[in-house]
Amino acid sequence: MPEIVVKYDDKVIERIVTEKKRLSIGRTNENDIVLENRGVSRRHAMIEFNDNAAVVIDNESLNGTFVNNRRISEEVLRDSDVITIGKYNLVYRSQSQQTAGDDLSTMDGTMVLNTKQQKQLIENDRRERQLVERYGGSVIVGESNADFSEYRLDRDVITIGRAKFVHIRAKGLFLSGIQAKIVRDTGGFIIVNLGRKGKVRVNGETIDRAVLKNGDLIEVGKSTFKFIEGRA
Repeated sequence: MPEIVVKYDDKVIERIVTEKKRLSIGRTNENDIVLENRGVSRRHAMIEFNDNAAVVIDNESLNGTFVNNRRISEEVLRDSDVITIGKYNLVYRSQSQQTAGDDLSTMDGTMVLNTKQQKQLIENDRRERQLVERYGGSVIVGESNADFSEYRLDRDVITIGRAKFVHIRAKGLFLSGIQAKIVRDTGGFIIVNLGRKGKVRVNGETIDRAVLKNGDLIEVGKSTFKFIEGRA
């Protein structure tokens, strides 16, 4: 069964494992998932399930619903996608992964969130949409120790490493000539480590293979890149 993990300040506060076809999300108690914060609308969003997929739908909320840092009106969810509503993060799992030891009021109106975090989220969303529109698809952004600022993912395989012939040059000791590759897969991109172990990380975690999601930070040696997904 699918599972929604609700986090606040990166702490798990609730897990919802359900067989329901629809979950409502909002500030008031009649919702299935209650997020007690004035930055959350009374009926903020919903998640609809069918046999093969889950879809999150924003109910024209004041502060918006974000999936992987991108503002959406409706979005098909993939495993481990992160839904941001106000100050809460909701992690979607296609199958429940609950483990032992996890940390587990109605208001009159919705307050417009004016926090630094919310402003940054909206500004990042605006910039990323401009990049996607400019390049017509997914983009890699050079964050640090990169030889470029923006690189369009316009082919099925993009190589990364120290060799002169790779598409994206990375810096660092003991990197392989071709350390990794980004491969176009059904519905998106994956990154695969081809060289020395421990030299490729996604969001700080060492990987051999990972599905890339919008906003992921890719580290290859001492070089850091950001993946911007070309979905609308």
